[in-house]
Amino acid sequence: MSEQLPDLSILRRCWSGYDDPATTHTVQVNGVKIGGSKPVIIAGPCAVESYEQTLNIARAVKAAGAHLLRGGAYKPRTSPHSFQGLGREALEILVAVRAETGLGFVTEVMDPRLVDLVAEHADMLQIGSRSMQNYPLLREVGRTDKPILLKRGWSSTLEEWLCSAEYVAMEGNRNIVLCERGIRASCHWSYARNVLDLNVIQPVRQATPLPVMVDPSHATGQWSLVGAMSQAALAAGSHGLLIEALAPEVCREDLLCDAEQGIPQDVLQEITRAAEKMDVSLPSGLRAAAKC
Repeated sequence: MSEQLPDLSILRRCWSGYDDPATTHTVQVNGVKIGGSKPVIIAGPCAVESYEQTLNIARAVKAAGAHLLRGGAYKPRTSPHSFQGLGREALEILVAVRAETGLGFVTEVMDPRLVDLVAEHADMLQIGSRSMQNYPLLREVGRTDKPILLKRGWSSTLEEWLCSAEYVAMEGNRNIVLCERGIRASCHWSYARNVLDLNVIQPVRQATPLPVMVDPSHATGQWSLVGAMSQAALAAGSHGLLIEALAPEVCREDLLCDAEQGIPQDVLQEITRAAEKMDVSLPSGLRAAAKC
């Protein structure tokens, strides 16, 4: 597969020391290593809606075994009338929650003009699916010293996804974690939000040493599907999961964003316990490919 891709500095064949598919370029986020043998779980709210909500979720996901917190400060929404996030206020909330819980956090940046502001606060910058081919934004985050979580566009090919990562790397930042979050298909909202393309995990790992994670929450759009898809993602060789979670006793109807995607604390705990038992350093498919 990698032979069919253009020459990119992030590919194994172009990156010295990473010829062996058993090797991964590990990325450190607030002391948490992504790309090692153990999966990393990032969990939290879709959007930061208040300090109390975010702190309660952070405490819940930490107690359940998650390693990092997720939370949207700036939200890309299909309708301009939908909740767009609290912006700078949300960043300040996330910083306060980090101080309280010790959990580093990842949050999305959508606008090149906001990269410096978000980077001043966040431990990791997320490039969302809608922004995957926003090349000025990719270049701008590539100039920061913060790790980048690069989501796959919802209709993007493997080559397009990796070329987007190259835009970041060309500016000097190779601390990139790829994230599969589902692709648009005929199932759209008939039984799930998207199709979770786990077929792409092993080709990604064969092509590049960059770690790859999976977001089962946005892929399915239904919290009841997240547990099974999380298990499948880890079995496929994902280095970790990006999951939306709820605090205990939260009423879904009160949430302003993607209320049906957040999983309860007990489901998250089941996922983290299963992940603790797994070794994702070299999935069976990659072992077989390495012997060929």
